[in-house]
Amino acid sequence: MSVTSQSLWSSGPEPALLASRDRSSGEIVFPPVPDASPLAARHELIPIAPDGVVYSYSVIHPNPKSGQQPYALGYVDLRGPVRIFGRIEGRPTIGARCRAKPDASFGYVFELTAQGDPA
Repeated sequence: MSVTSQSLWSSGPEPALLASRDRSSGEIVFPPVPDASPLAARHELIPIAPDGVVYSYSVIHPNPKSGQQPYALGYVDLRGPVRIFGRIEGRPTIGARCRAKPDASFGYVFELTAQGDPA
């Protein structure tokens, strides 16, 4: 069984992004380890905080013939610690605060919430 976009989020009124934690080392893995994996017994499913800070990003400029607008892809540091790669909506800056949210096309995207130092 592969990880689907539905299995990236917990069910409930406020969906939480899911990851796996190694029972012996405590290492957090995203996306979650699939149930069919030989490593599944060593991991437990945990929710991770959706709020993070942009670590690095790049703006992609698709071919004009595609009709797609430029978009940002980047790494976001979430508490845990977990660093996740994904699409970032808007115009990010390094250090900008953002929040993971469910997305039908990509499973999750990051939405900018504030600019500047996360402290």
